[in-house]
This record gives sequence, C-alpha cells and structure tokens, in this order.
Amino acid sequence: MPRGRGNFGIRIDRNGSWFYRGSTIHRIALVRLFSRVLERDTDGLYWLVTPAERGRITVEDAPFIVVALAVKDSGPRQRLVFRTNVDDIVTLDAAHPLRIAEDVVTRTPVPYILVRGGLEARIARPAFYELVDLGREEQVGGKTSFGVWSSAKFFPLDTLSPMR
Repeated sequence: MPRGRGNFGIRIDRNGSWFYRGSTIHRIALVRLFSRVLERDTDGLYWLVTPAERGRITVEDAPFIVVALAVKDSGPRQRLVFRTNVDDIVTLDAAHPLRIAEDVVTRTPVPYILVRGGLEARIARPAFYELVDLGREEQVGGKTSFGVWSSAKFFPLDTLSPMR
C-alpha cells in the first residue's frame, strides 16, 4: 500500500488544464503520465497513486476532456470512438456509458463519458455537436427518445441527470 502524502498541490481546471501549485504544467508527457495513475475513490475524491506514494489532487469538473469523435461503421452497429485531451481512446458502450447532466446555472446540457474506474471525460462542445448531429429518434421503453447508437446500444441524449 502506498503511503499517503496528503495533498499534492495539483489541480485540474474545468478546461482540462493541469496546474502544480498554481503554475500550468506545460509538459504534455508529464500530464499523460499523471493521468495514467489518477484514481477516484468512492467518496468522489481524486488521487494520484504510484507504488511508492498516494496524494490528493483537486479536479474542478472532470479530469479529462473529449476533444475528438470518430464514427466507425454505421446504423445501430456503429461505434462512436472518443479521444481525450490526454489521448485516452474510449468507445461509447455499456462499460463506457454516456451521461448528460444539466448545468444548474445555465440550464444547458453537459455531456460526459466514463473513461475508467469512475473517471469521466466532459465532452467538449464541438464533439457534442457532432454527437447530436448523429442523433435520431428511436422507440425506447414505449416512448420516443432522441439519442445515438454505439456498440449495438442506444444512448439517449435527451435524458438529464443531476450534476455531481
């Protein structure tokens, strides 16, 4: 078990930028390395965990941002593949679901995809607009819903959940 070191002084802002003690971490290779050892516990706290040590970090919204969307195949068999700002590649499927929250201030939708282990990526507006453009109406559970197909599963885009 790694020994705890308290707070590492690292913060990820709403735009996905990483900071150490207030200064931007400009080395993307270092950010990618940190992102690979990032964990979220059941209390919603974020930790960097290595074999030697464990320390808390602050995440303003989601630790990752989806910056690109690719479509593989078409129709219900299509796969929607997302790339994050730290080059994680995630396919929208049952293990990596979509969540649409509502911003309580602006009342606008805020989309997220589960990347791994409780870590989400907020889908940036351009990628979200591409996602909406792929949407279609389907009969789901006896009602009409607007959403997208990926990995043979329908993901509604018109169902909002509370912000976390």
